[in-house]
Amino acid sequence: MARYVVELVFGDNRDERLAVRPAHREYLATLVERGKLLVSGPYTDQSGAVLVYDVEDEAELREVLAADPYTPAGVVAETRVHEWQPVTGMWL
Repeated sequence: MARYVVELVFGDNRDERLAVRPAHREYLATLVERGKLLVSGPYTDQSGAVLVYDVEDEAELREVLAADPYTPAGVVAETRVHEWQPVTGMWL
């Protein structure tokens, strides 16, 4: 398994994003149930969000991201993906 930190940078289309957000959050809940999503949440200024995934590899991560309702809605201006190697902390 591999862990990835994904940063979403939201675009200027706030109303469109808020319209899709319930479906996005519902989708994320299914990922939590499947053990694929460890944590997620928006920045307090609503400029973006951080999500931490636990998946087989980057190919699976790309599939997960493509299936997120935010993707076809086009409400994310940029997606930054970093494979992450946690060393210490309560999650370990």
